[in-house]
Amino acid sequence: QVQLVESGGGLVQAGGSLRLSCAASGRTFSTYHMSWFRQAPGKEREFVAAIRFSGSTTYYADSVKGRFTISRDNAKNMGYVQMNSLKPEDTAVYYCAAASVAGIWVYGSSRSYNYWGQGTQVTVSS
Repeated sequence: QVQLVESGGGLVQAGGSLRLSCAASGRTFSTYHMSWFRQAPGKEREFVAAIRFSGSTTYYADSVKGRFTISRDNAKNMGYVQMNSLKPEDTAVYYCAAASVAGIWVYGSSRSYNYWGQGTQVTVSS
């Protein structure tokens, strides 16, 4: 069992930056791939960014590539996403998720993830 708690959301103007954090507890965080998803009102949850368990490889949705950076610190059981040049269309609830390395991992599919946080709201004003 892994518990995930997101923090760092808030209200920011377009062009601004936020850094979201995901604190993991329970089983060894370093044995889980980690991702960020988001869900805007009236829309389906969508993939944002992912990072392998070792931190060696990252993946991004086209909509955030070049603006967002995912990272992790396994020693601290923490995951992060740095979000720069924010746009109003980035407004959503952001969720971190963890997928065991023991399973098949399709990084962009929410069905690959065993554990989810409660989400943190990000609002970007124009």
